[in-house]
Amino acid sequence: MVKHIGIVCCSAEGAALCYKTICIEAQEKLFKYRHPEITMHTPPLADYMQHIWNGNWEGVAELMLNSVNIVANAGAHFAICPDNTIHQAYPIMISKSPIPWLHIAEVVGEEAKQKKYKHLGILGTKYLMNSPVYPDALRKFRITCEIPEVSDQEKVDRIIFEELVNGVFSEESRKEFNKIIQKLAKNNCDAVVLGCTEIPLLVEPNDCPLPTLDSTRLLARAAIRKALE
Repeated sequence: MVKHIGIVCCSAEGAALCYKTICIEAQEKLFKYRHPEITMHTPPLADYMQHIWNGNWEGVAELMLNSVNIVANAGAHFAICPDNTIHQAYPIMISKSPIPWLHIAEVVGEEAKQKKYKHLGILGTKYLMNSPVYPDALRKFRITCEIPEVSDQEKVDRIIFEELVNGVFSEESRKEFNKIIQKLAKNNCDAVVLGCTEIPLLVEPNDCPLPTLDSTRLLARAAIRKALE
């Protein structure tokens, strides 16, 4: 039996990329036009942002729980969330979830371990970069990490919220990200985590100063594997 995947969504572009990746890449494991059944749910991004701006992670957890209950009631066997930032509420939410989850940062950590990376640069929203989400997950794999300097954090956060979540992907912003990643490379990072699920739509691995860990597609591929267990 192929398991039914539940996607707890937050922002549109990252969720759409995750969904599309599952639908396309699952065909390689199954057959043409065949992918696991998928149910997605999201409240308006504004509902999440109101809680995030106020540092109310319990409120974020309640929104995640509402979505996971909806996808579980639709038949999903497990859940994923293609949004790194709201995983800060994961520890609050998980004990109340009706179905198991794949944790996006743990999926990235597994990939980093397989590729023998030791010290990762983390890019994402300022809330994600300054949270324990990746340090805690990577510690299990004995991998260390660091984030950009404060001024670069502000640049990354602005590009995410003013451009990427609205489907705007400019050459200027791509170059800005590469400059920031180059600084991480100079600090002995051996790879960079694209820890906002929209960033893979902007940063191009072929000209990036560091190898990339695409959290969105890695989560989608992990969901395919779990669905086919």
